[in-house]
Amino acid sequence: MNEEIQFILDSAKENMDAAMRHLEKEFIKIRAGKASPAMLSSVMVEYYGSQTPLSQVANINTPDGRTLSVQPWEKNMLHEIEKAIMNSNLGFNPMNNGDFVIINVPPLTEERRIQLTKQAKAEAEDAKVGIRSARQDANKEIRDLDISEDLQKNAEVDVQALTDKYIKKVDAFLTVKEAEIMKV
Repeated sequence: MNEEIQFILDSAKENMDAAMRHLEKEFIKIRAGKASPAMLSSVMVEYYGSQTPLSQVANINTPDGRTLSVQPWEKNMLHEIEKAIMNSNLGFNPMNNGDFVIINVPPLTEERRIQLTKQAKAEAEDAKVGIRSARQDANKEIRDLDISEDLQKNAEVDVQALTDKYIKKVDAFLTVKEAEIMKV
């Protein structure tokens, strides 16, 4: 196989891998039943005048499947952390006991499970768009090469096979996530 074509295929594969990694990060943020420190990954805290990720000013633990415990490295940050969690629109009601901020993660309602499933489907669709975009870019680069029509068609078939493989991965990943969300 032509080196240029192999380079284009490798580049497309890297882009598709990046779309999958992004999907994994987004799926971690979607809550499915039990508590996870990743649920608070989007929370930003006012720390000495700048917005700082919560994980950089406190330890976040899960003492059990329904509780998150946030222990700030500086006691004076308790109120700021509590305020940031309430303002993050995650639906959590933090409690400050003087040492920790404790968050009881309520069980999901059927309505909320359906919303989260829709959110997961939207994230999966975004990943598919990224994968198709990588395919489109690769095909354009292949067409721009000065190669025979047969080599060009074969390379495009290879790119399509790679795309199909990644789309199937996204669908399988989504199926697992949906089952996790809908499990009571």
